[in-house]
Amino acid sequence: MTQNSYKIPIQGMTCIGCEAHVTEALEQAGAKDVSADSQRGEAIFELSDDQIKKAKKNISAAGYQPGEEESQTSENSVDFNRDGDYDLLIIGSGGAAFSAAIKASENDAKVAMVERGTVGGTCVNIGCVPSKTMLRAGDINGLAQNHPFNGLQTGAGAVNLAGLTEQKDELVGQMRQEKYIDLIDEYGFDLIRGQASFVDEKTIQVNGEHITAQSFLIATGADPAVPDIPGLSEIDFLTSTTALELKDVPKRLAVIGSGYIAAELGQMFHNLGTEVTLMQRSEHLFKTYEPEISDAINDALTEKGLNLITGVTYQKVEQNDDTKSVTIEVNGEKRVITADQVLVATGRKPNTESLNLETAGVKTGEKGEVLTNEFLQTTNVRIYAAGDVTLGPQFVYVAAYEGGVIADNALGVAKRKIDLRFVPGVTFTNPSIATVGLTEQQAKVKGYDVKTSILPLDAVPRALVNHETTGVYKLVVDAQTRKLIGAHIVSENAGDVIYTATLAVKFGLTIEDLTDSFAPYLTMAEGLKLAALTFGRDVSKLSCCAG
Repeated sequence: MTQNSYKIPIQGMTCIGCEAHVTEALEQAGAKDVSADSQRGEAIFELSDDQIKKAKKNISAAGYQPGEEESQTSENSVDFNRDGDYDLLIIGSGGAAFSAAIKASENDAKVAMVERGTVGGTCVNIGCVPSKTMLRAGDINGLAQNHPFNGLQTGAGAVNLAGLTEQKDELVGQMRQEKYIDLIDEYGFDLIRGQASFVDEKTIQVNGEHITAQSFLIATGADPAVPDIPGLSEIDFLTSTTALELKDVPKRLAVIGSGYIAAELGQMFHNLGTEVTLMQRSEHLFKTYEPEISDAINDALTEKGLNLITGVTYQKVEQNDDTKSVTIEVNGEKRVITADQVLVATGRKPNTESLNLETAGVKTGEKGEVLTNEFLQTTNVRIYAAGDVTLGPQFVYVAAYEGGVIADNALGVAKRKIDLRFVPGVTFTNPSIATVGLTEQQAKVKGYDVKTSILPLDAVPRALVNHETTGVYKLVVDAQTRKLIGAHIVSENAGDVIYTATLAVKFGLTIEDLTDSFAPYLTMAEGLKLAALTFGRDVSKLSCCAG
């Protein structure tokens, strides 16, 4: 039965929980790809014509008032089985690209993917996969040398970084083959090798050949950005890519920047035996995060032996034989940081320069990022963009989600808006940082009457038995509804805990929902319940399992 796209205005939705109720009501009527938005007072979904009355009846039964439905077919939507060499042509081959290609192929679209370099994009080749396996190696080596348990006699010999790098490369090659390359034949889309550039709004050129398509996806990712510091371009510095290719552990590492890449790689090298100095311009680590989160990770990294310098003004970078130096100014005083290697970790720059986007009528922002609307269309409605090239949340799971949305929109299968309100973020330091939803300040700006709970990690039994108590849990709650709207954590396994918090924020769970649920004792997830309990009592006065 044919599914059509509808938008219905709905009165009475005031929060995330309301959105969940409306979504459930529509899904019970058979609706697919439901997106309910309380701020806009509307729901968009796919449903057959003969079920629209049932859908509106279900909305009313849930306690909300539906208006007149509106078909989402518009002059900007594209009919399927169209003219051109391909229905969807994708530039890039990372998470967004493969997600879109797979979904479009499953809808019998004719799909091509253009890649100028290595198939698989950033995550599997030079990002998530290689960095996290090396971080794990660093954690093991660091614990062998320094742990909190009396009576254990452990130690570690010299690190064979070349061996670790070789093992990392084998893992990357295996995952690239199984999770990317093998899927090209599995789903039957074309892979075109070469550099793509637009000739006009519906044509690209690759290796001198013109290729046309009715819709395009730009998913070319981003590369490490290099700041304009005198002398930096004249030395042999490391980036997040080349740092993972080293064969020898440097004795001293100076890191320019201290975001998630700097913190993760800086701690990794520290655990492998390097003296590491992190330098940043701002006064606080992770300055856009909750201040309690920033303070906790600052304390944790300092306790573990990393050197942190904040409030830095960079003067120059120099190299003398094998020694490099970074001249900085801090509080009006000049300092020189010497090192064997300098790692630049100051953000990422979108890969758009070679695409000739102006010819296709695609506008970019100040940093070269592709500008998109809520449907992920660029300023040319037949061209879409997803992933790091848009400078949205820099997570492969966001890119993959966006690729699926674009496959539906570009082929006219649906008309879906992106919804990035509930995206969790994780930084894989030790302890790790995880966050979802609104910060306290963001919630206040949005007009919420806010209550917060701050639970130090030494109040969490799991942290006590681990003898690792530097960290914090912070919950942000709507005081009127008592619903959780933000969760922010510094702890071991914070990335695993945050998924529970993500579900709680997305589906509008209250403080009481958390405190009335069972939390396994001696897990970090128990910290969420204990943090919720602190809204009404002093958890330090409770027995171990009384929560």
